[in-house]
Amino acid sequence: MSTFQPSERAKAAGAPVEADISDLKPGEMKIFEWRGKPVWVLKRTPEMMESLNKTEGEVADPHSDKTYQMPMPEYCKNQHRSREEHKDILVTVGICSHLGCSPGKKFQAGPQPSLPDDWQGGFLCPCHGSTFDLAARVFKNKPAPDNLDIPPHIYLSDTKILIGKDEKGEA
Repeated sequence: MSTFQPSERAKAAGAPVEADISDLKPGEMKIFEWRGKPVWVLKRTPEMMESLNKTEGEVADPHSDKTYQMPMPEYCKNQHRSREEHKDILVTVGICSHLGCSPGKKFQAGPQPSLPDDWQGGFLCPCHGSTFDLAARVFKNKPAPDNLDIPPHIYLSDTKILIGKDEKGEA
């Protein structure tokens, strides 16, 4: 049977990947693979979005001025690091900018092991303790030097995202 989907070889080489988020509920995250890397798609709740105001002064690069492995798409250079028309949806590569481990989700706010007492929710890298807020921005004084990458992406509809391609073409 023939299909129009990219082959596994094409996906590994970097072909754009379509992400279906039709079943994604607020507070949930789905993981897709693009270029052999995990890409997280997180649908943030209003409380998660509000937490970004609280972490703004605690993150090392609040405006995403520094580049890790790929340039930051201009349309995501904002506090929530997502497209304005879908600002509750975070699309980020789940690879720590320190040594390439994959952080884990720690969405629950409040005191927890390995996290500060005023934790607002975000991601914790188990390898060396780097922490990231719910916009994937790294906190100050952590081993990770940069925020998590935001891949180029475009919405095909409200429930489908094409990761690896945007208005300017493929990454």
